[in-house]
Amino acid sequence: MRDIPASVAERPELQALWHRHSFVELDARARAFSLLDEDTGQEYCDPFDRIESPWLEPQGLAPESDDGLVVVKGLLAGEPCVVIGIEGAFQGGSIGEVSGAKAACALQLAARDARTGQPISAVLLLETGGVRLQEGTLGLNAVAEILSALLELRGMRPVIGVVAGPLGSYGGMSIVADLCTRMAVRGISGARRRARVPHRVRGCQSSGECTAGVSRAVS
Repeated sequence: MRDIPASVAERPELQALWHRHSFVELDARARAFSLLDEDTGQEYCDPFDRIESPWLEPQGLAPESDDGLVVVKGLLAGEPCVVIGIEGAFQGGSIGEVSGAKAACALQLAARDARTGQPISAVLLLETGGVRLQEGTLGLNAVAEILSALLELRGMRPVIGVVAGPLGSYGGMSIVADLCTRMAVRGISGARRRARVPHRVRGCQSSGECTAGVSRAVS
């Protein structure tokens, strides 16, 4: 635990900020694990598998060993759930061939399990600017595969979208948000924005609020 500076210790209102557990400030991997029940999360295709995009380095861009997307399976409020988190800090959370394949495959496997009597819900942590322009039609195809897999799973189990960060969910991935069973959105305001999220889950500021809201939506 971090030592509390004297300037914070003297002011109770700052102590609350110091001790808060902010879901918004977490990266995609930490967000995914924070949603799941303690010690139940297992990541698939993690950075040690080094599944990178082959298209970025030739363009002078550094790839990420998870291509900016994490897949974690575990229990959410005691129920099986797969969490797919997009890392907004990498290439603006854009979806390319590899990251799109990871997301689509996770949703397809969840649908397969649901068809065989092993129901598993999905949570999508959307922090994305849409298709990765550097990968062109490969990114467009990846988003199409995600949409297809989402619709397949949504017919059997809830698919919950979470938009908690400053990037939101834009481009082709905005369609993914619209197709989710429920949405948890932080800081949404205005009639026009509310109209685009007809099944809103309230509360997505702290880790506890977001977990509670998503748990209710899944159940």
